[in-house]
Amino acid sequence: MPPSEVLHSLLDEAAAAHPEQLALSTTKDSWTYGDLAAASIGAAHQLRAAGVRRGDRVVITTPDPAAVAIALHAASRAGALFSVLHDQVRDHPLEHVLTDCEPTVMVTDDPGAAATAEVHGVRVLDPAALRRAAPTSEPLPEPLPVDGACLIYTSGTTSLPKAVVSTHQQMLFAARAIQSMLGYRADDVIYCPMPLSFDYGLYQLFLSFLAGARLHIGTVAEVGPPLLRSLESSGATVLASVPSVTDRLAWLVRRARSTPPLRLLTNTGAALDPGTVTALRAAIPTLSVQLMYGLTECKRTTIMPPDGDLDRPGSSGLALPGTEVFVVDDDGTRLPPGEVGEFVVRGPNVMAGYWRRPEQTAERFPRTGGLFPELRTGDYGWLDEDGYLYFSGRRDDLYKERGFRVSATEVESAARRVDGVIAAAVLAPGPRTANKAVLAVVTDLAPPDVLDNMRGLIEDYKIPQRCIPVEALPTNNNGKVDRHALADLINSPALATRKG
Repeated sequence: MPPSEVLHSLLDEAAAAHPEQLALSTTKDSWTYGDLAAASIGAAHQLRAAGVRRGDRVVITTPDPAAVAIALHAASRAGALFSVLHDQVRDHPLEHVLTDCEPTVMVTDDPGAAATAEVHGVRVLDPAALRRAAPTSEPLPEPLPVDGACLIYTSGTTSLPKAVVSTHQQMLFAARAIQSMLGYRADDVIYCPMPLSFDYGLYQLFLSFLAGARLHIGTVAEVGPPLLRSLESSGATVLASVPSVTDRLAWLVRRARSTPPLRLLTNTGAALDPGTVTALRAAIPTLSVQLMYGLTECKRTTIMPPDGDLDRPGSSGLALPGTEVFVVDDDGTRLPPGEVGEFVVRGPNVMAGYWRRPEQTAERFPRTGGLFPELRTGDYGWLDEDGYLYFSGRRDDLYKERGFRVSATEVESAARRVDGVIAAAVLAPGPRTANKAVLAVVTDLAPPDVLDNMRGLIEDYKIPQRCIPVEALPTNNNGKVDRHALADLINSPALATRKG
């Protein structure tokens, strides 16, 4: 029998196979597969009683990972689309989401968010009550595989956040394709330091369900100095990481007397410094690394084989099974291997479109390519003869300075290769940078020494004229560098005397 094609079937199949196996844990709580499935069924009936019908939207915002998992699977069972927001999304950003997707229900334990929802006429359900709800005899509607399942709000550089719409079958295809390449195992404990509002964190749920593994959700506090202790106490064998977390782990293991028994580290979100990977491999002999590249609009685009970066430095891997990635020029003409252009993705993992954004959807899908639409990613790079992808930069990562096109990613990578530089980020030329690129670095080196040591690592014209040391790079809720906060930081009076 073919696998079911609705999202909650992953949880149901895992619960049927091993109901007593731990599915989800935090430092305060844990749930078996059987209990998680039963709770989501009861919660689905409560959503139905609150007026949620097929095609409606359910917004979820709570710091409780178990409540999020129960609520989103309840929404799936009720035939609704769920949108998980970080619990710090409040005020105008929250109002934008409520106005944009017009949910029937918001699941939240934040009084401020609840008050905002009520102003917008949205019914509020408490997640604690939702997770305790008992099922009734009322039948639940079975959504179609082509029905929308999820809205993920993603920020743009020139507009308010827009929601990526994914159907049940798109999400299931992506999860199964990713799992086929990562190979999570039933005896794994996947440590996830990202919230489930981040799609990378969200999909760790589905990957864990496919493997019958346990997912342990960490907190923001655990990602700092306690990271090693958190990995060890949770029994983590897999770390789903982003560069800021990986850099922290490498720094910690250099100073630790013992190391966690990790067998696999996955990375996405931005390029990972090769020196960081080398340090981790030296400190944790059991560790394999799989580098990945993706974007919310298609979840995951490419994945390296385990430790494939040793054979192909700089590559982000091969396209997911059953999908295609190719490179085009500005006119949309396919380019041969080795030539830099825009990445295009085709496959069942590609989003259905942006919620109520036909013009922006059309920009991403300028033309269709047979059965599946061609997603213009806005990211640039090249493919080698064997189909391995090499990322050069995002559309908003590329900038011009002194007449040349420069990739912030490439500059940051070169800066991190300078001995003594712990972290680096580039702000593109603009009003807040005096129309010149600025390199912010975490280091004890003097700014001129950083710039001098970058010579030979990249072309001289790509090296920013300004370098500013900072104590730490500000990050957002997803662990990525917050460039708006970074611009505030480098323009603060406290740094005025440190600018180089």
